[in-house]
Amino acid sequence: MIPNILAERYASEAMRQIWSPHGRVLRERELWIAVLKAQRDAGLAVPPEAIAAYERVKDQIDLDSIHRREKALRHDVKARIEEFCDLAGHQHIHKGMTSRDLTEMIEQLQVLSSLKLLRIQAAAALLAFGRRAAEYQDCPITARTHNVPAQLTTFGKRLAMFGEELLHGLERLDDLIGTYPLRGLKGAVGTQQDLLILFDGDTAKVDAIEKNVLTYLEAPCMLNAVGQVYPRSLDTEVVAALVQLASGPSSFAKTLRLMAGHGLAGEGFAKGQVGSSAMPHKMNTRSCERLNGLHTVLKGHLTMVAALAGDQWNEGDVACSVVRRVVLPDSCFAANGLLETLLTILNEMEVFSAVIARENEHQLPFLLTTTFLMEAVRSGTGRETAHAAIKEHALAITMESRQRSGASKPNELIERLATDKRLNLSQQTLQTILKDTVAHQGAAAVQVDHFIKSTEAWRQRCPDAVGYLPDPIL
Repeated sequence: MIPNILAERYASEAMRQIWSPHGRVLRERELWIAVLKAQRDAGLAVPPEAIAAYERVKDQIDLDSIHRREKALRHDVKARIEEFCDLAGHQHIHKGMTSRDLTEMIEQLQVLSSLKLLRIQAAAALLAFGRRAAEYQDCPITARTHNVPAQLTTFGKRLAMFGEELLHGLERLDDLIGTYPLRGLKGAVGTQQDLLILFDGDTAKVDAIEKNVLTYLEAPCMLNAVGQVYPRSLDTEVVAALVQLASGPSSFAKTLRLMAGHGLAGEGFAKGQVGSSAMPHKMNTRSCERLNGLHTVLKGHLTMVAALAGDQWNEGDVACSVVRRVVLPDSCFAANGLLETLLTILNEMEVFSAVIARENEHQLPFLLTTTFLMEAVRSGTGRETAHAAIKEHALAITMESRQRSGASKPNELIERLATDKRLNLSQQTLQTILKDTVAHQGAAAVQVDHFIKSTEAWRQRCPDAVGYLPDPIL
């Protein structure tokens, strides 16, 4: 069998198990048994030995045998029904059901199980963002807009910025898990006609069967007036939630790649690791690149699955099946691999404070030009006059440094501004402003504190996230 690269290379073992062919067949058999028990409890004549027989053989899964049956029957569900019945020696499962009662529910259960696993991973990543943000809360760095030095911030604030986006994505995922509706046992066109025939038109008994199955599945709710298939807009909602969940981490990974290019930080470089087969000095941010690539995969799947929303014919058709067989598992594999990678990066990330300090020292006079501008206005200079004067000196220094060969000179912006009569700013005033680094970080520390507090709530909301460790990364 040709391997699924997303599953084999990037996804965790837990996620692979959810979507494995073996796991799917086992889940189907468990659902058949649960429905059969609910039908028995509602009054359907079911021999006790039949249920016992099905339970006894449910783990005897021969995928090759099922595949041979499917080749002959050209119907996957019928092949699995016959295989299970022949193993048990009875023919009691699937009564009153259609293929979509089985396949839709199983696929939705796989999605729901995947979302619950991703919730644990995302919560673990959120806690890691909070831990690293606290670690670097007071580490000043040169903030960039348009990838150009702008003002001061702290590395902790930068981590909190991306972490907060992850937090919003996690909250959305949590809401989706709590409201995700299953299709239920609705029959061929959604009217439950076959089940009602089995129970002499008794809608109360049919409703009881559905409720019992819902309890067994530990799912939040079921749809009421659905047709043969559940609305494909629900698949779009799922993948869109995964794209949002991954967006903050993707921006963080891209930023860490940029920082690594300037020697400011890195994702970590393990002992024995090789960055390039040709250039021995390379320490590439391969994990960050992987994370960004998996986010691109998710966005591609969102485009695919969005094409299915609003495309339903009457009560349903199966034109969507080939797309969904790719999108549903692969979106979960991609999101899972992305979060596993993110956790590895957050655990192993390195910050090079000496390089950051050198950059800050050079850039700080430029980063404070807005502060100098306001001080000049306070001293009586017209705002536009002050703006033009500061710009003139800043650009001149920048152009000189770009054209200079040899060692760089200290930033002379303070000296130039102090001697410019248009600004009415003394050397002492400018030096005082320059020295008060903390004051130039704005509310960064307060914002980090607020973010850390918001992450701590998830220790109680998702205890499985505490101490969660990703699978070893390839």
